[in-house]
Amino acid sequence: MLRDAGAREVHVRISAPPFLHPCYFGTDIPSEDQLIAHGRTVEEIGHMIGADSLSYLRRERLSEMAEGKPICTACFTGAYPMEPPDEDIRGSYEQ
Repeated sequence: MLRDAGAREVHVRISAPPFLHPCYFGTDIPSEDQLIAHGRTVEEIGHMIGADSLSYLRRERLSEMAEGKPICTACFTGAYPMEPPDEDIRGSYEQ
């Protein structure tokens, strides 16, 4: 849409590291196969979304932003602070 509006270049910056794994601790992140970054390089993702360049926040910068406070990075690293569930725990939405 940006190119259709006349943009000659599109540069995308994401203010988090790439989400590679599901989150079980408060963020509704789907399974790995539904995450664009899982199994793909940044360059591949950039090409998929039609960007001239794509950059994510480096994981190392998260602790700097949290001012040294402990943070969970499991959705970025796959290193969960406890054993993740074996089944989908999100449940279903009913009206």
